[in-house]
Amino acid sequence: MADLASFGRFARTYQPGEIIFSEYEPGDSFYLIQTGKVRITKIVGDIEKNIDILSAPEIFGEMAILEGAPRSATASALDTVKVLEFNRANFEILMMGNPQIALKLLKVFTKRIYDQKRRFMILTLDDPQAKIADVFLMLDETQGTSNPGDEQGDKREFRVTIDDVAHWAGMNSSDVQALLGHFAKQRRIDLFADKIIVKNINDFTRFVNSKRKK
Repeated sequence: MADLASFGRFARTYQPGEIIFSEYEPGDSFYLIQTGKVRITKIVGDIEKNIDILSAPEIFGEMAILEGAPRSATASALDTVKVLEFNRANFEILMMGNPQIALKLLKVFTKRIYDQKRRFMILTLDDPQAKIADVFLMLDETQGTSNPGDEQGDKREFRVTIDDVAHWAGMNSSDVQALLGHFAKQRRIDLFADKIIVKNINDFTRFVNSKRKK
């Protein structure tokens, strides 16, 4: 992203704890992080949940450009944050002047739309076990690999840690560890230090669907 150095006039700096934008407010700009970390939070029920911690060269706030909808989350600076701020007008300048970077951004947009909507589906589940199961369903949609010798094709191997699962589920690691241990005792998963094997992904699909309907 070094080619963006010429876009210095779009640079903005935020101090630790400063709100960059708030959930539900209108927005017409998105941000490309140059330095620092940005916390993304969302109100689910009556609780503010941490959704993500972003760092360079990640993008956030792009849904305002893509959908013209109010902000779906709050973004705040964790430390001193420097960003490039783009709106619809100067995004056109970016696309005209840097088509290769624009293409990269569009690919990021596409993935981010999927990630945000899929993450929201997980967070709106009330059952903690269903949240964890749905994390594996989400991962299976993007990176799941079948186990060699699995004739039924139901077994999946995921190169993730307990902390990774906790991050996606919006839960703390100790709770996730306990629930994964419960799944392991039920012989629904095998736990390893660097991977988790789901023995029957279709079982998780049925479980999550049953909880989502309620």
